[in-house]
Amino acid sequence: MTQVQAPYRERMTRMRKIIATRMVESLQTSAQLTSVVEADVSGITEARRRTKDAFRSRHGVGLSYLPFFALAAVQALAEHRVVNASVVPETHEIEYHPAQHLGIAVDTERGLMVPVIRDAQELDLAGLAVAIDDVATRTRESKLRPDEGSGGTFTITNTGSRGALFDTPIINAPQSAILGTGAVVRRPVALTDAEGGEWVAIRSMVYLALSYDHRIVDGADAARFLTDVKRRLEDPTWIDQTIGGS
Repeated sequence: MTQVQAPYRERMTRMRKIIATRMVESLQTSAQLTSVVEADVSGITEARRRTKDAFRSRHGVGLSYLPFFALAAVQALAEHRVVNASVVPETHEIEYHPAQHLGIAVDTERGLMVPVIRDAQELDLAGLAVAIDDVATRTRESKLRPDEGSGGTFTITNTGSRGALFDTPIINAPQSAILGTGAVVRRPVALTDAEGGEWVAIRSMVYLALSYDHRIVDGADAARFLTDVKRRLEDPTWIDQTIGGS
């Protein structure tokens, strides 16, 4: 006869309680939905292959996809101001932030935490790679300064680092949007040339999911932002300039 085991319980940690409260409050105080695009990052895959060893030697950190995603997003934010904004609840005004203070979601043993890279618009690819590595490492080691955990205007969560194709991330209130980057996977894709000819090739593909506050960001705004990020990631000229400046 199989013995039925009693359920196991443990108290929520203080950090888990804080995370739970913030997530529920975010959903209760904003109108959230998610838009998704798919980007072909084969050019970035090849650029990383060619330069990753020299990049690590020069800057002391690895060159993952995340700095490319971050740079494309930060550059797009400058042209899509409503995605880098927030609602002022007391006055029902929209506050447009002049700088991009980029939150990076970091998976830690204590739970998900979001350190902030201030003035991310002033950093190139190498600067973002070094900054992301720095704040992620110090977050996991509990060495983050108090002021580095708040004040973000936009957040990126890299769920692809754990193998997820995409998810529907919850906005880090009071921000108006959060970008979720999925796993980069190699798979067959239908391609079309300038003459309309079609063929199938193996490409590196990624889903980009933007959750946004529909009180101030419309679906068309979200789509324009996402397609702008996608355009940069797929543009060979942008990739060459990005790598060349690092």
